[in-house]
Amino acid sequence: MSPVLAGVLQLLALIAALALAYRPLGDYMAKVYSSDKHLRVEKWIYKGIGANPNTEMRWPAYLRGVLAFSAVSVLFLYVLQRVQGSLPGSLGFKSIDPDQAFNTAASFVTNTNWQSYYGEQAMGHVVQTGGLAVQNFLSASVGIAVAVALVRGFSLPHSRLRSSGGTPIRTGELGNFWADLVRGTVRILLPISVVAAIVLVACGAIQNFSGIHSVGQFFGGSQQWNGGAVASQEAIKEVGTNGGGYFNANSAHPFENPSPFSNLFEIFLILLIPFALTRTFGRMVGSLKQGYAILATMATIWIGFTALMMWTEFAHHGPAFDIAGGAMEGKETRFGVGGSSIFAVATTLTSTGAVDSFHSSFTGLGGGITMLGMQLGEIAPGGTGSGLYGMLIMAIIAVFIAGLMVGRTPEYLGKKIGTREIKFAACYILITPALVLIFTAAAMALPTPGHSMTNSGAHGFSEILYAYTSGANNNGSAFAGLNADTQWFNTTIGLAMLLGRFVPMIFVLALAGTLAEQKPVPATAGTLRTEKPLFTGLLVGAILIITGLTYFPALALGPLAEGLAS
Repeated sequence: MSPVLAGVLQLLALIAALALAYRPLGDYMAKVYSSDKHLRVEKWIYKGIGANPNTEMRWPAYLRGVLAFSAVSVLFLYVLQRVQGSLPGSLGFKSIDPDQAFNTAASFVTNTNWQSYYGEQAMGHVVQTGGLAVQNFLSASVGIAVAVALVRGFSLPHSRLRSSGGTPIRTGELGNFWADLVRGTVRILLPISVVAAIVLVACGAIQNFSGIHSVGQFFGGSQQWNGGAVASQEAIKEVGTNGGGYFNANSAHPFENPSPFSNLFEIFLILLIPFALTRTFGRMVGSLKQGYAILATMATIWIGFTALMMWTEFAHHGPAFDIAGGAMEGKETRFGVGGSSIFAVATTLTSTGAVDSFHSSFTGLGGGITMLGMQLGEIAPGGTGSGLYGMLIMAIIAVFIAGLMVGRTPEYLGKKIGTREIKFAACYILITPALVLIFTAAAMALPTPGHSMTNSGAHGFSEILYAYTSGANNNGSAFAGLNADTQWFNTTIGLAMLLGRFVPMIFVLALAGTLAEQKPVPATAGTLRTEKPLFTGLLVGAILIITGLTYFPALALGPLAEGLAS
């Protein structure tokens, strides 16, 4: 079987598996976030944290919950790393330095999982399982909660009108953050991760708490490895679109990703919840066709990027490529070009950031595709929750553009898109590019950051651009070749991750609040049919033009220049 055919068959098998899981998982998640009942274990958690899950929150209260919980999470994870040297199960590793501890705490709480350290040489069992793995669950659940809050802003049919002294008021309530957080963790992420971990153990991933031990003799010395709860962390790492690996080689390491089947299974886990959330969206707004339109947009971009990546990596440029069956530099032979290409697109079009190959070793244009996938906003299908609310923001922009074309007030799902709504949407799409380009410009202008680049010229610039693109978009993957474990990069990338995660959430929840306060507008003959293929095409075009072209000058200096020169 040719490598190209093998890659195509893997892609078709992946699509079939996602299609089978789409309906049951999407409907189940809609029921989870629409239910007014609480499980017994959830009641215990609410009692422990002192939260009332039945209290409805308007968007400022919901936002305060998100920010307060995340701030406490950052502080806890930072302190846990700083005292690691005194903890049992530390495997003899020292406490993490302040700048790196800040970077790692910000990284895992923001669902980025950027790692400027070697996991197997820096983090003990307590920090890995009690700190990093826990945040893999919680950060993913926060993302889904914010997405659900935005969906509720669209789905409240009568704006929950209540009477106060005989006068109707619009409350604009979005649900309860603590209930959404707990339900997402207990009812969705935990069950899927348990099943996924069992499958990964069956495939050969390790799951233990062994210490450091020597393996074999190599040139007069021995190679040392430490064990860990790898399969369980690998499961939530992919299911929650987190991406932080137990080992430095991430999903290229055989302990994390042993076989071609486990590789395809991990890609399936990455895409599972983000795609299924479109069904949840359709179910909660009362129109499955609206969910299908968002799904079609995501799938079009994802399949297009995957096909383009496979074409660039399989394109032969000489005898070495012909013999290897493609650009095999930096790729695992057990996965091949096809599996590595599918994984690379899946992990950069979501906020996962896991890697089963080194993106720096891709062809020039291939590396540019991974970068552009993040720069689109990671919305095809995006991260757990963040992909859906990012795509809905772009849908609002597309509806606004269509309204300008025909000269009528734009509407989406029965809600008017006025000046206030479009300001929130515009701020959302501007904040991340501003962070990426400003930090990249500063790093290139100052003398010290440039010393961290392994390469010069276009490829060296790509290393810097990729790092801040990955951080600000909460992806976490690395281009490789850049020494990011410096005070400058630990601090600035940490700031980019925090700002790139929580500032957009402010605009998302503010937008949700304004939408929830509106009375629904009845559809008329002039209303744009947002469930039709025409709107899907408009939305794809808006994403590629508005978001993609923002980065074109920077891409022209990096991956495009390198690709055209090769």
